[in-house]
Amino acid sequence: MFEFIGTAFDKGGPNMFIILATFIFMLGVLVERIVVLYFQSNVDKEGFTKVLQKNLLAGDLQGALKLCSISKFPLARILQAGLMKAKESDEAVQAALDEAALREMPRIEKRIGYLAMLGNVAVLMGLLGTILGLIRAFGAVAEADAASKATELAKGISEAMFNTAFGLAVAIASIIAYAFLQSKAQHLADDINETTVSVLNLITANRDKFGRDKDHTRVVDHE
Repeated sequence: MFEFIGTAFDKGGPNMFIILATFIFMLGVLVERIVVLYFQSNVDKEGFTKVLQKNLLAGDLQGALKLCSISKFPLARILQAGLMKAKESDEAVQAALDEAALREMPRIEKRIGYLAMLGNVAVLMGLLGTILGLIRAFGAVAEADAASKATELAKGISEAMFNTAFGLAVAIASIIAYAFLQSKAQHLADDINETTVSVLNLITANRDKFGRDKDHTRVVDHE
């Protein structure tokens, strides 16, 4: 395989290195987005919301805030912003959740669109290499003697086909990566939307419990 790739770059001309640069850039974006989406932003939503729900139903607002503060994924940061306004009105909680979501969502979707763009660039660079190879082939045939015409034509066509093949290979990889990462980002966004609505409803239903323990402690101390 490596011998084939070496042969391709040897016969494919300088345009192959532009396609290689496109592939390296695509690979860098892919690795960075995998780290963000599958490790830094990924969360066991069911387990996290179950513990959070338990705290809110018990009126333990501080416990819910602590749970969110020690969690480093976007969903926790968004919910923490809303919980900090839990003792205020529903409108204040909703506004805090929306503001935090507007801050976190672009971080989830960041640079994913580059993969689709790089796929298009790879196709176009492969096409450019194909055209340049054909121009070289026909130019060489026009100027070569009869004995070397077939050899020069074969070299030009080989250059064209290698560029086409590698450009399409990079494009296919980019499009597949884009589809998977876009799907993951959408899944995370859906989880955020669903959980923020659920938590807002919990805050509304249990707001009267927040701070009750503190008030009770003050009464006991006064007595």
